[in-house]
Amino acid sequence: MTLKKITAAGLLTASALVLAACGQQKNSQSQTKQVLNWTESAQISTQDPSLTTDSTSFQALLNTQEGLYRLDKKQKPQLALAKSAKVTDGGKTYTFVLRDAKWSNGQAITANDFVYSYRRSLNPKTKSSMAFYLYQIVNAEAINAGKKPVSSLGVKALSKNKLQIKLVRPVSYFKLLLAFPLFFPENQQFIEKVGSKYGTAAKYTISSGPFKLTKWTGSNKQFTLVKNQNYWDKKNVKLDKVNETISETSSTAYNLYQAGKLDETYLTGEQVKANKGKSTFYDQPASAIQRLELNRKKVKAFNNFNIRRALSLAIDRESLAKVLSDGSVAAKGFVPSGMGNNPTTGEAFYKEAYVKEAVSYNLKEAKKYLAKGYKELGIKSLNLNLTVSDTDSAKQVGEFLQSKLGELPGVKITVTTLPYTTLISRQSAGNYQLTIKNWQAILGDPINFLDVFEKDSSYNTSGKYDQLLNEAENVYGNKPVQRWKRLVAAEKLLMNEQGTIPLIQTAKPQLVQSYVKNVSYNPLGIPYDFKLVYIKK
Repeated sequence: MTLKKITAAGLLTASALVLAACGQQKNSQSQTKQVLNWTESAQISTQDPSLTTDSTSFQALLNTQEGLYRLDKKQKPQLALAKSAKVTDGGKTYTFVLRDAKWSNGQAITANDFVYSYRRSLNPKTKSSMAFYLYQIVNAEAINAGKKPVSSLGVKALSKNKLQIKLVRPVSYFKLLLAFPLFFPENQQFIEKVGSKYGTAAKYTISSGPFKLTKWTGSNKQFTLVKNQNYWDKKNVKLDKVNETISETSSTAYNLYQAGKLDETYLTGEQVKANKGKSTFYDQPASAIQRLELNRKKVKAFNNFNIRRALSLAIDRESLAKVLSDGSVAAKGFVPSGMGNNPTTGEAFYKEAYVKEAVSYNLKEAKKYLAKGYKELGIKSLNLNLTVSDTDSAKQVGEFLQSKLGELPGVKITVTTLPYTTLISRQSAGNYQLTIKNWQAILGDPINFLDVFEKDSSYNTSGKYDQLLNEAENVYGNKPVQRWKRLVAAEKLLMNEQGTIPLIQTAKPQLVQSYVKNVSYNPLGIPYDFKLVYIKK
């Protein structure tokens, strides 16, 4: 049972980049207005934990909800809604005793809230694209496939405050998964009351975490996180509220920051060059890959290997990184750096699994592959549409690909820009020919990326790829050397088949005012947890 397919977001072993040191006196805190003004580059799509797939939505969920564990500043899982945990049966059974915690409406958070949440996410009727993360639990995969009833799931409420989770096998990173929003509790009574409106606006949400969501209508570009007075650990939450502004263009956010209306802003291009070296500048790395995705169900030509390889070889990734000028680097494969090292030699995964031709730029070779593909398919041209979001960086990538791919004989690319939430919906529905997808790690392990192409992948036809992943997780899961070899082989197979076209490993450069304290950045998933942040001017 491997993790299979994610849009978004993260939890593991890379150390957090601490933006500002802690150490704050209560007196000075009380004299400073504890309001943080933050910005995001894309809108919230949903606040239903079972349906969320994008970074902005996960960012809000991380701050309004809580699970059995919460990550500390070093990205280590610490007990949160659970006050104790016991692992037995060789690592396959987890038993938790919950704290006396409450939802934001005053109702008690119970073990049944976790049972209901996991069952709801796995129920095929919910259509959760993230349900595969729960496949570690007994019967989860069969339930999601409609082969077993949700009541057979290996999660039980032993009592009001006692929860038991049974796994199909020992999972070394399971505590990290439990700190991810998909594993957070859900309030059955509230969800059944609001029905299909759940998670579509602030008034249709309920919080278990440090903040409550307010002022979000479901489509507006400003919302606020307000301190949750019913949160069990509210004494350690210093901020009264976080005002969030959505700015699809970095110039808008940058101007608001310079005018003192934002405490933080993301940067692109020339803004990065102009601010490097400043004490408020942070060059944030991210274990995330941006890739060009080909929809073979919409374009039959994409089933042809020579066509796929031609498109990949026509893209100069080094030049794309320079155009963006934000710290992004050319991708070496689908799995980015930061995803682990060979247990014997110490070599990084992305280096060991590198398939040069799959990510190289060679227009002459690209034209040769294209000619072969045209001949095999009996065609002479490709008229394709590329769908991207309407953010500055996405538009830059779209224009770059339009230009580069347009250098291939007979290839014409038109670019369609859409609001981010609309793009996410289109991608989920498979309503595109070409599109740009971002994949963000939530675990510092290659499996977090390779699972994307397991089983129902467009290019996974031989069964060999599935076999390698199955052996890596279910046969050699506790044998690091053998497991590593199979993961490397799987990545090489994916790249040799050009199952996807990696473009860049992204970065998140930003400015953060010096008076914003105790912010830590998680490069392996959901970037910011505001629970311990405070303002000191």
